[in-house]
Amino acid sequence: MTASTNQPFDDDLALVRRAKEGDFAAFEALVSKYERRLFTLAHRIVGNSHDAEEVVQQSFVSVIENLESFRADSAFSTWLIRIATNHALAWLRREAIRATLSLSEDLADSNEPLPHPQVIAQWRETPEQIAQKRELREQIEDALRSLDEKYRLVFLLRDVEGLSTRETAELLGISENNVKIRLLRARLMLREQLTQLLGDERTRVPPHNHSDATEEGSAAVD
Repeated sequence: MTASTNQPFDDDLALVRRAKEGDFAAFEALVSKYERRLFTLAHRIVGNSHDAEEVVQQSFVSVIENLESFRADSAFSTWLIRIATNHALAWLRREAIRATLSLSEDLADSNEPLPHPQVIAQWRETPEQIAQKRELREQIEDALRSLDEKYRLVFLLRDVEGLSTRETAELLGISENNVKIRLLRARLMLREQLTQLLGDERTRVPPHNHSDATEEGSAAVD
């Protein structure tokens, strides 16, 4: 790693070290730096602003209570995301929502077929251009919210927050293989929805008719 790559990590460690020594301003700096990121993650998991704010508050209380246990084996941001995710999942459990998620059904995940794309087209704009438009960001958030909870959680932790497969599996209490399967399905379903919104009609390819292919194959055999 270069020095510039290490800088955020080093800055966080310096703030954590000062916070452990009782410097509350250093802790406030960490809160200011990560509060919005945690709120966005929590909101995407619990689905509303009020409870997301509660999750964030509980997360930072946990940070205060457990700061001495942070040993910098991973980035402070990763440790913080784990704490916030655990609080958000606890909220889901309290609301009896997780009963519908079937997070531990490895066999069901493995046997469930992958979604077949119904719309194939090049996107009219680059991801960078899309991200700069507020209305498109809202459509992307809508597409993310439409995912089944078990797929959305894996997508958020792996692709948005950058946790490893192992870390995601540990947080959700599922196997690493299930993390990979759910992440693939989430990506496919999101791409399907976003292609319908953002695909260029001039490059659109009609979906493949699998039944026609089967009939042609049968005719060839006959």
